[in-house]
Amino acid sequence: MKLATTTRRSFLTKTSTAAAALWLSPRSARAADARVEVLLDEPIGTIAPELYGHFAEHLGGVVYDGIWVGEGSKIPNQQGIRTALVEHLRRIRASVIRWPGGCFADSYDWRDGIGPRASRPRRTNFWIDTSRPTLPNGAPSYEPNEFGTVEFARFCRLAGAQPYLAANLRSLPARDFYQWVEFCNSPAGSTTLAETRAAQGEREPLGIRLWGVGNESWGCGGDFKPQDYASEFRRFTSWVPGYGAPLRYVASGPNAGEIDWTRGFFHALVEKGTQQLERVHSWGLHHYSWNVSSGRTQDWEKGKGDALAFSVEEWYELLRDADKVEGLIKDHWTAMGEVDTRHRVKLAVDEWGAWHRPGTEAHPTHLLGQGSTLRDAVLAGLTLDTFNRHADKVAMANVAQLVNCLQALFVAHEDKFVTTPTFHVFEMYAAHQEGEAVRAVWNAPSLTYSRAGQPATFWGLAGSVSKKGKELTLTAVNPHVSEAREAEIVFRGGTIAACRARVLTDSDLHAHNSFDRPDAVRPVDAPARVSGATVAFRFPPASVVRLTATLA
Repeated sequence: MKLATTTRRSFLTKTSTAAAALWLSPRSARAADARVEVLLDEPIGTIAPELYGHFAEHLGGVVYDGIWVGEGSKIPNQQGIRTALVEHLRRIRASVIRWPGGCFADSYDWRDGIGPRASRPRRTNFWIDTSRPTLPNGAPSYEPNEFGTVEFARFCRLAGAQPYLAANLRSLPARDFYQWVEFCNSPAGSTTLAETRAAQGEREPLGIRLWGVGNESWGCGGDFKPQDYASEFRRFTSWVPGYGAPLRYVASGPNAGEIDWTRGFFHALVEKGTQQLERVHSWGLHHYSWNVSSGRTQDWEKGKGDALAFSVEEWYELLRDADKVEGLIKDHWTAMGEVDTRHRVKLAVDEWGAWHRPGTEAHPTHLLGQGSTLRDAVLAGLTLDTFNRHADKVAMANVAQLVNCLQALFVAHEDKFVTTPTFHVFEMYAAHQEGEAVRAVWNAPSLTYSRAGQPATFWGLAGSVSKKGKELTLTAVNPHVSEAREAEIVFRGGTIAACRARVLTDSDLHAHNSFDRPDAVRPVDAPARVSGATVAFRFPPASVVRLTATLA
């Protein structure tokens, strides 16, 4: 059945005392139905800041209208970059941003985006959609190249993030790749390309280390077989000067569950010796959550649902699709280990997020733009927790995308700017960065829902835990649309001196922020009860929660 959209309840604006009454009931009145055991002496690995990465493609309103407004714009900007975006990225400690694609990358000539902007060529954008209106500079159907390599590097510098460039393997030769590296990283005054960079105001090297060698090479990036892509990867990486910035290559990995692509690449890569593995920093993996058809179809278009108007069944189906990422991490890790027995190569989930049916974008120019609700926030928490639990396997992840596209953290149009519920999850989870992930055992009743007229189950509470000195961060998702989880959290190996909580939820599953109501969905603080090594907390329905505990 469809859920009626309701007005957001007033409890989200009440004081923390009232919040305590809602979320933390006396133990005498409510017995715990969930138990979490945090095993402080069982580390998993360090949570790389790069797990909290982002992705920006020349697609719709991501770059033009989202990131780039131009130095002469009346919109507050820094070197042409939207100031509000920069400020909010610093709030969430943005670690890495991937650019220029995506599929756009393998149609992009980096030389088009350097030199004086007035003389840069205009090209047809890979994502051309002539049925849609265009922005004043011709975007999104035609690429004006106002935003190029130097502009992107400055954006990352302003945001405090490291740049991750995706190189064109499909339509440019290997020579163009290493010359792009030369443009970015060669010492001041050393080469003609270094002087070209200096003429744009960047005399010193940009020092870019992360390089994707192609994108989705199994599809829009060349329709390769894995063996052929392995040959191309070796060719592109066989001689590229680092100029003092050790290069980290990300190989173009599978589309979700295509284990044969992973096996084929790794076996083919080492035909000339296992030392070839040393060239691969990480293995890309893409996974989008989109199918809410309850198994009725696998059609890419028919399986999607509306971003804002969805049923309870579709709520759970989208989360079920997102939850597949854990199995994908394990399966591809195992396949990689057949060749890379020492597991020198890590995973990079450099595209992930929700992909809904078109029609809820904030502006017609925002191709693949979509509304973002509490459901998307829960999906983000679920996914980030999964990455944290596999901190020993996943080196980087990039939510798709940053602004005005898919599961964006931000929506912008002209002088309007708003954060989405997903932004708030990233801000809540930022405390995990550089912490040591520790194992936790989650026990909670499974939930039951109707799936295509048949009963189906989903887990009832899950999350992740990290440790930095005496500070512990526990994040968790309660996916149940109507039932809270009364949880007893036991920290094995430590005593808790204090604990506080931050909660993101709403009484309306469809709640979302908009230009008119920018704070409709936002997190609030709540207390937690501490007794020795145990914390009691009530996880509200449809919520993302962060507990911050201090060891005695």
